[in-house]
This record gives sequence, structure tokens and C-alpha cells, in this order.
Amino acid sequence: MADLTLTAKNPARIAADALVVGTCLTSDGVAVVADQLPAPLVEQIETLAPRLGVTGARQEIRTLPAGPDVAADVLVLTGLGEREPDGTFDREVLRESAGAAVRSLAGSASVVVALPAVDEAELGAVVEGALYGAYAYTTYRDAKAAAKQAPVGTLQVATTFARSAAAKAAVERAEILAAAVHGTRDLVNTAPNDLYPASFADAAKTAVKELGAKGVKVTVLDDKQLAAGGYGGLTGVGQGSARGPRLVKVAYTPAKATSKVALVGKGITFDTGGISIKPAAGMDAMKSDMAGAAAVLHTVVAAARLGLPVAVTGYLCLAENMPGGNAQRPGDVVAIRGGKTVEILNTDAEGRLVMADGLVSAVEDGHDVVLDIATLTGAQMVALGRRVSGVMGSDDVRDQVKAAADTVGEQFWPMPLPDELAEGLKSKVADIANVGERWGGMLAAGIFLRSFVGDTPWAHLDIAGPAFNEKGAYGYTPAGGTGTGVRTMLGFLESRAGV
Repeated sequence: MADLTLTAKNPARIAADALVVGTCLTSDGVAVVADQLPAPLVEQIETLAPRLGVTGARQEIRTLPAGPDVAADVLVLTGLGEREPDGTFDREVLRESAGAAVRSLAGSASVVVALPAVDEAELGAVVEGALYGAYAYTTYRDAKAAAKQAPVGTLQVATTFARSAAAKAAVERAEILAAAVHGTRDLVNTAPNDLYPASFADAAKTAVKELGAKGVKVTVLDDKQLAAGGYGGLTGVGQGSARGPRLVKVAYTPAKATSKVALVGKGITFDTGGISIKPAAGMDAMKSDMAGAAAVLHTVVAAARLGLPVAVTGYLCLAENMPGGNAQRPGDVVAIRGGKTVEILNTDAEGRLVMADGLVSAVEDGHDVVLDIATLTGAQMVALGRRVSGVMGSDDVRDQVKAAADTVGEQFWPMPLPDELAEGLKSKVADIANVGERWGGMLAAGIFLRSFVGDTPWAHLDIAGPAFNEKGAYGYTPAGGTGTGVRTMLGFLESRAGV
């Protein structure tokens, strides 16, 4: 991750590869908005902007020669769009504008960011965005290509709050958040021959290695223990692969916890669909079917690093869905942890099976509230597109998740759980079927999961589209793994901690 510092210096006088300043739309044209930038330089840029076709629109990036009044090699203009009615900019706009600019400067060693921030909270948004944009996954690239794609190494953020204790706290939080988002992206981007249930469990142990003193503990159940313990969802999905399933519990238990929260994450390290096999086209993206578990792992790590007074246990439900000779078949019946039986009508509806085991385990352990997060249904993308996640569940928990998402800048939309869709999940031979009718598939999947949480307050987050960006990068979001859900779940935990 980039090395970031705050500075109260005139940003135009700092030697760097690039200086980033903001532009915005006004009734008089394009205005330059930047912290600490000298007025003559602002006037000069504003005069040149119309001739250069600069509009100030959101996520517009223009790179210009710096000129004699700027110590950096180039000047980068990043669009902020229009101001809010109170004259400020939405925090998510600041995040995406900072991130888009920094992302565009891959291969640069040092960058100065001078975007407007009226308080430490807005400064934190600028820092977050810059750090989110300073990301690249180059593990499988040769040295030359990796160097070219390398993210910005050093960031200086110009601000009048550079010496403020609140600003330093905002930077610390942003750095912890960014590390969690980057860690999630890294896991999602890892090739499936390298990331499988056992190696994912090892990655979880590595991620919390230095957090033992903060009360973090990892417990791993292997395939034999899962079978003996009655975890039929994980066992059934995993039996078609030579690489067995795992259930990984990552528990953060601070001494004076005010609340106890469970986070359950889908971790299908590769999803062929099993016997109900998927089409070949696009199947490579199914390495991302473990994004929920990755987000859960790094949310727990971030909560521990922040020292939140909330006990959090992550349940990583890990399996590889393969069509091996021992794979489960349509028509099979499996018993989920706790005894409820499920008729398998489609082996490509496997995520809800492993999640059912995780949800039952979380409820057994006793929590005030349970969130689950999964790349669960293609129906989520049909309903909400590639960038908006769905959230459903107990009304109050669903609304709390939505409020947290709005605060941190992630897009979640509340969805209903219509009782009539439960009819489609009735089985002729078991307690429930793993799929229902075609229409309302995202909602039916939520209803299926609801049947395993009992009376525990709960919400289900379907991140099928937003977890993996198969299109071009935008804002601070790279192609590939995005880290969706980490910020929302952490924001939810912070709200319960009263932060």
C-alpha cells in the first residue's frame, strides 16, 4: 500500500511526479478547487480550462504539463462535478475523484493530492479514495510489466488540518480500511489453482497473525470434521473436488464488547456449477465466487485493528464446486448443520448450501445480529446491475446496513422477501429445495437463507455483480476484485459501537 503523509506545505512547491487538483462545474464555467493552492495558479488553470476542453465533470481526468509555477512534473485535473447546495462536495465524490486521479498515475513514484476538504471527515474521504486508487494486482506479471502497472508509491495530501489529531485519526482509519479493501481484492484476484479451501484457511491465519494480542483467534474445521459435525451443505458441495471444504471461524473478542455480531461469507473458491455445469464462456470469473468470505475476513481484521468494542466472528464457508466423480447430483438430499434437509435441484445453486451451514453455526454460537454476504445470484445483476448490491432480511437490520452503506459510499439497495416465493422452495422429499421458480431469484435465495437463522436478527447482502469488475476500471475501482462489502460491514460494526 502507498506510504501516505499529510502536509501543510504549498502543494505547488512540492517536488513530485504529479500534483492532483480538483475541477468543478459552476454557473460561470469551470472552477479549480484545491487545498492550499496559490490563487494566481488557480486563475491560470481556470483560464486555460475551456481551451483544453476541461468540463469539471465527475471522474474526468486531464493531465497537463505542470509549467514553471509547479514543482511537480505534471498537473492532473480531476473532476468533482457540481457542489452540494451548502457549497461542499459529497464525500463519495471526493473519494472517487481522488481515487480516479491516483489510479491514472500508476507507475508514478510520488504524487501530491490537493483536493478540497472543509473538515477532517472530508479529508478522510480524500485519503480513502487516494489509497483505494493506489492499487494494482501484479502477482502473475513479469518484472517489467509489474513495474509499469505498479500503483503510486508515495502520497502526500495537502491540507490545512495536517497537524490536527482528528486528521491523524481519520488517516489511520483510512489506512486500515484501505488495507482491508486491498486484502479482499488480492484474494479475489488470486488464481483458483493457488486459492482453494485449505490455502484460503492458511491465508486467514496469516492475515490475523499479528492480532492475537487484540483478541483474534482462528479455528479451522476440515472436511473430516465437517462431515462428522453434520455440515452437509459444505460437505455436499465440496465432495466433487479433490480439495476438500473448510469452515474457518475468525473471532475478534475485545474485553468489553458492547455487542456480538456474526459475519458469514460465501467462499466458493471456484464454481464450475458442478454437475449442473456452467457455460464455458466467462467461467474464469468464477474465481471471484469467494468474494464474500474474503470481505468477511478482512472486515474482522479491520475491526480488530481499529479496536472496536464489538465482538465479531467471521464464518468463512469455503468449498470448491467441481463436477468430479463424487460430486453431488440433482436429486440428492443433504442435511444442513442442525438437521434440516435440502433437496438439490440444481448443483449450481451451491452458495446457499454452504451459507446455510455457516448461518446455523453462527446462530448456535449466539449473536445479537447476523449478516451474511455472498456473490449469490445472477438475478442480483438482472435486478440491480453490476454496481449496486442487494440487501434484504429483518427490516431493522436491513435498514441499518443500508444506512451504513450510504455513509461509507457503497451502493446497496433494500429488497423485499415476499412470502409467496417460499412456495417455490417446497420440496416433495425434503424440508426445502435449493432453488425455486426463475422469477425473483435473488429474493428466493434470501428466503432460503432466512429459514436457517430462526429468530436472530439478520440481513443478507448479495454482491454478485459488484464484487468483481469485468469491465474497465472507474473511479477508485480497478478491474477484477473490488473489495465490495468491506466498508459497509465495517460501517455497520462502527454504528453498533457508537463510533
